[in-house]
Amino acid sequence: MAGPDTPPQTEQHPPHEEAPSTGWGPTRWAANGEVQLAYDELTPEGLPPGHPEGEPLLLVTGLGASRRWFPTGLARLLAAQGFAVARYDQRDGGESTHLPPTATTNPISSLLRRRGDAYTAEDMADDAIAVMDALGWDSAHLYGQSLGGAVAQRIALRHPRRVRTLTTASAVPGDLAGPATLRHVRLRTLARLSRMRYPSTREGHIDAGVALARLLCSPAHPFDEQAVRAQLADAPDPGIVDARSQSRQIGAQWHGPTIDRITAPTLVLHGLDDPLIKPSAGRAAAARIPGAHFVPLPGVGHELPERAWHDIAHHMRQLADG
Repeated sequence: MAGPDTPPQTEQHPPHEEAPSTGWGPTRWAANGEVQLAYDELTPEGLPPGHPEGEPLLLVTGLGASRRWFPTGLARLLAAQGFAVARYDQRDGGESTHLPPTATTNPISSLLRRRGDAYTAEDMADDAIAVMDALGWDSAHLYGQSLGGAVAQRIALRHPRRVRTLTTASAVPGDLAGPATLRHVRLRTLARLSRMRYPSTREGHIDAGVALARLLCSPAHPFDEQAVRAQLADAPDPGIVDARSQSRQIGAQWHGPTIDRITAPTLVLHGLDDPLIKPSAGRAAAARIPGAHFVPLPGVGHELPERAWHDIAHHMRQLADG
């Protein structure tokens, strides 16, 4: 078994080295059975990794995405609001374990299937708990983006005593499956995503990341290709065009209770210009989770733009204080 600072000996994408100036600590590893999960912690300047100040906050990433897609600027704002921030790569994403290929290799067909071939949604929820255990956290606030939002809802259902508060963004209700999910998905965008083809090279991964960011951003604001390309140059992510891994993630089926059983204080964020997941998904989740508060984000797509960071951090601090 790999140690906490040892990369797993399993199929995975090449590791990314985080630039020292970003403030993220070294990559560490948590284990859920045979699955190794890469994670790191935000290290505010002048404070050592794992410092005791701040309330634990775990960031849960989206479909196929590396944890390095989460904006460091937003993570720093959350730290300034009193959170100790950590992020991890879900199984089949980033530097975490990638499972063997399955028969289904298209995310759309995986969405429509009634069963998953590789693992369950419960397994993905347990991955987050393994990371929390490795961090030494008895409980934590959760923030889930896109698919990570659905995963975070399932964590709150499966491990209620480990979740202080729950925040989801651009996510569908976590208990939906198959065709029931499609009412909240813009199929034209999903089809465009499934057709993305780029060479498996560093340059191809950067070009794919730029194309993805352009597709998912709000049309109400200019797309800053130069900024996105510069961000990706530090850590190009092969996972965003890895249809096989995405199919296994999206095909993981949930067998647990419905989201109306969530007891954690909940905040549901959703960009009103989301070109992939309709705002109806956020409204539906907030209507079904007891006491949940829905916050629409005008001028925001399926993304985390800088103009929304202060509002997100403010609402999450209010949720934690409440």
